[in-house]
Amino acid sequence: MQVISLRNARLHAEVLPSAAGGLARLDWIADGPAQPVLRALDIAPGAAPPTTSQLACFPLVPWSNRIGGGGFTFAGRHVALSPNRRGEPCPIHGDGWQHPWTVQAQSPTGVSLCLDRRGGTPFSYHAQLRYVLVEAGLRVSLQVTNAGNTALPFGLGLHPWFERSAGVTLRARARRAWSRGSGGLPLDEIALPVDWDFSAARGLPQDGVDNAFSGWDGKAEIEWPETSIRLGIRADMGYYILYAPPGANFFCFEPVDHAINAHNLVGGAAGNGLTVLAPGQSLQRQVTFNVSRAERQGGFPA
Repeated sequence: MQVISLRNARLHAEVLPSAAGGLARLDWIADGPAQPVLRALDIAPGAAPPTTSQLACFPLVPWSNRIGGGGFTFAGRHVALSPNRRGEPCPIHGDGWQHPWTVQAQSPTGVSLCLDRRGGTPFSYHAQLRYVLVEAGLRVSLQVTNAGNTALPFGLGLHPWFERSAGVTLRARARRAWSRGSGGLPLDEIALPVDWDFSAARGLPQDGVDNAFSGWDGKAEIEWPETSIRLGIRADMGYYILYAPPGANFFCFEPVDHAINAHNLVGGAAGNGLTVLAPGQSLQRQVTFNVSRAERQGGFPA
């Protein structure tokens, strides 16, 4: 399995083209032993490609999370979709995570990948994914181009995994959240419950959360006081999904540009973050992970 190592003075990342173009790790290396920023996956020589649930991060294309109802109706026609993961009643996360990606170009601090799904159905597309280390940050750019013959609503996102330590805190300002129904599909957009209000840094709910949040300002901060690592996230997207199962040693904070099941919600593609792409049109999103080490004495800066 090909492992592409990216490194600068502060960060080290490993990219796995054959495993959905995902990341195996992102580590802070500026001032001593490596400290994981994303949940790290150690790759043994000769190992088979890991599953996406083992990765540190993977791209979501041409949509994020679940689509219910066996598909959706768009421009007067039904677009059928089938479940694509064992145990899931709904198709989930598009299909970019189910294919190896191809390396287009690489350097010591960056790599460009592509995925040709022009034979895909109902979404025929071409995707590009670029990782670049910039000073103390990792910039991730994801682009999709409609390679089909008809317009369709597209969406993008990233699915990072993080270590859940006892003291980890999250700050991510949103306006509302979606309640969760059967099969992981949203029910209603609701006011934020008190323990889901991350406008100020707070710990993750002990009873778990697996919900989408809307009205996000595209900024988030995650802090691990045990290691003094601080992560700032910046994205040109208006939604995030927070997945933090009770008792787990991990959590996921997923920047996405549309609601779960947006294809079927009231308002459709125009009202829930999806972008309608005509044949040949493209959509690009970018997420930057900025890493720093806070002072252990005196806590994190405000």
